[in-house]
Amino acid sequence: MSAYLAWLKQHRGATDETIRRYRTDIRRLMPMLGEPSQWDAAGLRSAFQRRSKETPGSESLLVTIMRSYIRFLVVRGECRPALLHAVPSVQRYRLSTLPRHVDPATIERIIAACPTDRPVEVRDKAIILLLARLGLRAADIQNMRLDDIDWRSGHLTVKGKTRRPDRLPLPQDVGDAILAYLAAARPKAAEEHLFLRAQAPFRPFRSSAEIAGIVARTRDRGGIEGVPTGSHIFRHSLATNLLRAGAGLESVGTILRHSSPETTAIYAKVDLPMLMKIAQPWPGEQSC
Repeated sequence: MSAYLAWLKQHRGATDETIRRYRTDIRRLMPMLGEPSQWDAAGLRSAFQRRSKETPGSESLLVTIMRSYIRFLVVRGECRPALLHAVPSVQRYRLSTLPRHVDPATIERIIAACPTDRPVEVRDKAIILLLARLGLRAADIQNMRLDDIDWRSGHLTVKGKTRRPDRLPLPQDVGDAILAYLAAARPKAAEEHLFLRAQAPFRPFRSSAEIAGIVARTRDRGGIEGVPTGSHIFRHSLATNLLRAGAGLESVGTILRHSSPETTAIYAKVDLPMLMKIAQPWPGEQSC
C-alpha cells in the first residue's frame, strides 16, 4: 500500500485528497480480494459488485481506483496484465442530468443561519461565504494558505484541480468574515493553512468531507430543508443563478475557473431564458 500511494503521488501527480480516497477504497477491497497472485476475473468482479453496493453512486470512481491499483501491480509483476480488462466499465450518459441548485434567497438564508458567538462559528461563517460568493470547491478551502490573500489589492489566490494559481476578487463580506476569523477566532498556531480545526491540536482539515460537515451543520441549524447535501451545491447554485441573471457561459466558466468550455456547458440546460428563445413549437397537436 505504501508503495502504491507513493507511486500515485510521484508518478501520477495525484492530490492528497485523491490519495486519501484511493487508500480508503483499496483497503476495503483487500480483504475481499486476497493475494494479488491469486486474483482472477470472477473474484475482481465479485469484489467490485460488493463494494459498489456499499457506496451507491460511486461505481465509476471505483472502476478507476481498481484499474489504477491493478495497473500498479502489473508494472511490479505481481498480477497478470489481462486482469486490467476484468473490471467492468460503467455506462454513463454525459449531460443526462440537471445540475442541482438552490435559489439566491435560500443561499442567503444559509448564510444568515451562521452565528458568530463562538470561534468555531466565526470560522464556519467565513467558509460558508467563500463557498457561496466565489463558488470554491471544498478542496480549495481545505488547502488555502494565509499568504493566498492579498489584502492590499483585495484578491484571493486559488489553486484548483489544475494546480494553476488563479486570482479572484475578494468580496467585501467575505474579506470581513476572514478578517474576523484571523483577528479573534483562529488558534495561535504555527501553521500556514488559513483554516484550522477549533480543538487542539490545531491542525488543518484532513479532507474536504469536513467542509461538507460544516455546510450540513449550518443548514440544520437554520432549519433549511430541501437543500442537497455537500458543499458543491454552492458552486452549482452560483453558476445557475448567474446564468439566469444574464451572465454568459464564458463569464461563468471564468468565475468557476473551468479549464474547458465543455465543463461549463452543463449549465446551459438551466438557462431557461436562453432555452425559451430557441425552443421550437411542439409538432402537431398541442401536448397535454
